[in-house]
Amino acid sequence: MLGLRTVIYKVSDIEKAKDWYSKAFNTTPYFDESFYVGFNIAGYELGLQPEETTVTDKPESVLTYWGVDKIDKEYDRLLAFGASKHESPTNVGGELVVASVRDPWGNVIGLIYNPYFKLP
Repeated sequence: MLGLRTVIYKVSDIEKAKDWYSKAFNTTPYFDESFYVGFNIAGYELGLQPEETTVTDKPESVLTYWGVDKIDKEYDRLLAFGASKHESPTNVGGELVVASVRDPWGNVIGLIYNPYFKLP
């Protein structure tokens, strides 16, 4: 295993999702086609793919957490952009804090403050 490369969120409206994710992650796509939009988030790929059929009740079998320095601020910022609450910021031991929201298409976006984790 070489580590995480890409996280893909399926969305019913890729143009609206591209705009929302551009604002939410404060970046623009490096790859922008009708079948896939890719963002470079600090060396990791966040991808958007159009759903063939709109799915409103998305499973939570996998959670991806995006690292942040100020979790309360980022959580509130995503809510202000139209995300909905999923899990409020919660201390899970030591200085570790996790939270999650649902994007406007029902995907869960996890946030984590983890001062113990360092990239190689």
